[in-house]
Amino acid sequence: MQRSHGTPFGFPAVGVPQVTGAGRETVGVVRNHRGVTDERGGATTAVPAARVVQLHVEGMTCAACVGRVERKLGKLDGVRAVVNLATERALVEAPESTTVATLVETVEKAGYGASEVVPEPAADDAADTAARDDAALRSLRRRMAVALVLFVPLADLSLAMSLVPSLRFPYWQAVVAALALPVVVWAAWPFHVAAARNLRHGTTSMDTLVSLGVIAASGWSLGALAFTDGAPAVGGWQAVLHPAGPLYLEVAAGVTTFVLAGRYFEARARRTAGAVMRSLAALRTDDVAVLDASGAETRVPVGRLRVGDRFVVRPGERIAADGAVVDGAAAVDTSAMTGEPAPVEVGAGDAVTAGTIPTGGRLVVRAETVGAQTRLGRMLAAVERAQTEKSSVQRLVDRVSSVFVPIVLGVALLTFVGWMIGGAGWAGSFAPAVAVLIIACPCALGLATPTALMVATGRGAELGIFVKGYRALETTRAVDTVLLDKTGTLTEGRMTVVDLTCADGVEADELLAMAAAVESGSEHAIAAAIREHAANALVAVPEVTGFRALPGLGARGVVDGREVTVGRPSLAGDLGASAERVGVWDATGHSTVAVVVDGTVAGVIALADPVKPSAAPAVAELLATGLRPVLLTGDGEAAARSVAAAVGIEQVRAGVLPDEKVDFVRGLQSGGATVAMVGDGVNDAAALATADLGIAVGSGTDVALEAADVVLVRDDLRVLPNTVELARATLRTVRGNLWWAFGYNAVAVPVAAAGLLNPLLAGAAMAVSSLLVVTNSLRLRRAVPDAPGASEQFDA
Repeated sequence: MQRSHGTPFGFPAVGVPQVTGAGRETVGVVRNHRGVTDERGGATTAVPAARVVQLHVEGMTCAACVGRVERKLGKLDGVRAVVNLATERALVEAPESTTVATLVETVEKAGYGASEVVPEPAADDAADTAARDDAALRSLRRRMAVALVLFVPLADLSLAMSLVPSLRFPYWQAVVAALALPVVVWAAWPFHVAAARNLRHGTTSMDTLVSLGVIAASGWSLGALAFTDGAPAVGGWQAVLHPAGPLYLEVAAGVTTFVLAGRYFEARARRTAGAVMRSLAALRTDDVAVLDASGAETRVPVGRLRVGDRFVVRPGERIAADGAVVDGAAAVDTSAMTGEPAPVEVGAGDAVTAGTIPTGGRLVVRAETVGAQTRLGRMLAAVERAQTEKSSVQRLVDRVSSVFVPIVLGVALLTFVGWMIGGAGWAGSFAPAVAVLIIACPCALGLATPTALMVATGRGAELGIFVKGYRALETTRAVDTVLLDKTGTLTEGRMTVVDLTCADGVEADELLAMAAAVESGSEHAIAAAIREHAANALVAVPEVTGFRALPGLGARGVVDGREVTVGRPSLAGDLGASAERVGVWDATGHSTVAVVVDGTVAGVIALADPVKPSAAPAVAELLATGLRPVLLTGDGEAAARSVAAAVGIEQVRAGVLPDEKVDFVRGLQSGGATVAMVGDGVNDAAALATADLGIAVGSGTDVALEAADVVLVRDDLRVLPNTVELARATLRTVRGNLWWAFGYNAVAVPVAAAGLLNPLLAGAAMAVSSLLVVTNSLRLRRAVPDAPGASEQFDA
């Protein structure tokens, strides 16, 4: 089963490594324009793909606008586009021959503003973007405030004049017009401008409906004031009681006020929904102190940093790139990237990550990955891609919305004609037609899915869950079987001394000292574990001479004049009293190392890859949510069974090679299971790509991270059940939003056409509809609790 990863089209994501090879044990995974493919028995070749351009689109107000921009861009040769109303972004796949200027011009010809989104904006660019957004919000607030200040006395005056004729004073209608005109002209000006722009390009949108409704109500009322004799002496609130000559100025002002209020609070809510994305972007530094060959520092924009450059990081500064410490030592706060609250001590040779902060000590770092290729850059790209991607339901909604506005205009015209034929007269026919125009704006339809996805991906980032697309959320909800790799996923991924046994007359510290001395000349993982254990136990390690490696068996050397051999128990022959303990360790999957001194067994050391503390609670939560966990590993049966028992997994498949993992996944899928694969290594990449849902542990290899649909950044498996919970909550929210959006229009339009809905109430209902959808999506910020031990990551 093939899945498309990365962007909504499946073209290459940033920084995709390629693994090639031949033979049974090597599986190549590459990402091309058709998605991720796996090849066995030969080298794989990436197929060149079109470049990806991201545009900021201004002026979109509803799903009809989204569809129009997508269609216009799609008419260019070789161009495909996905436009998101909530983020106001267009993700465009275009041939190299198609310039950004051409794409921008095409969007502008559709009646909207456009500009390219710079992948790594400079500080000034980011500040300009924030200032532009703030200015737009202030403009909305200013227009809404003026409209509200004038609408309240206008409505009160019209109501009083309608209900109590004795209160009418000369030229009161002129006072009503004076209060209404600033609202229907200045406050509603953005709607009129957008409608005129749409008309110029032969299109329609929500603004067309609002502008037509306001202009029709205002024009009718002003015409009544100018050309009728006494008939309009009653206010609009009297329309039902006196249909012969109502004024609709307060209706026009009310609709403007309600729509502006809805759009203002919607914009504020959308800014709130994107807060995590902005906080993530804030983790990037703007400039960096680069060292030249002489050691002199030069402060340069971070965009000029290159792989291999050495740069200085002082306490409190953010690290500008992924790299290795060349000089210095410090405690580094990694909470923004991993969620771990405790700082990590680093020194020369240790890896550091962009976006983290040394809390003490000066570091000199050699850049190994820069810009968009860093882990932080890929996180940002993953969130942006996820927020841009659409579900199949949302694509259907966009297609429906693109023809919805013309249909509404037709319904409004038919409503007017129908009431005229029924004998209602001009005034009686006008009110229901205006109500249809106003109430049917498809804003809620356009916001139903993208706002929920925006909030969900932001909440996921807070939890340490990076979702690469909406399809991943859809699949997560459907998953019933979770395959878990052992090493590095359920376990720490490193060997640790867990026990030892000594022969008579040999002390534990003495055994460790001799073993660590011999292993000081070896780079094997077991040797490193023994040396680390001796250091932690504060054992003094003597010098070794005559060191000799025994390939596949161990090592030998002379320590304090005695020949010491450290290696497989088979080297020792008769283990004596230690044999029984060794048998127990072997049965539980432990690795054992015998220490032989001058031909006599001095003791045996047991090592194991410790289980992560979070593994057992995570498996318990998966079981509680109705999922079936399966341990899938290339390790031996005994070790696999031991780990499975420790974390509570019943089904185990051990000793499988990378291509056999793929076959196992496909076997489950052919049996009807929806499979999620959780892994961290190169050997897991093909299985991650084959599974319905690939989940990579953030500490894993680049290949695994790129092949996965979801990345768990925190080194805590308890976020895995949170991923399922977040997906289910998101899908529930999307369904609720869509049911409300469709249901609202399905009910409201016939009610308005039947003359049962005052145009003023229609405007309020339309604004409230959009606001409810956005507010419902914001509930996802509290839908999934923090995993135990999680820290606040984005308190910038």
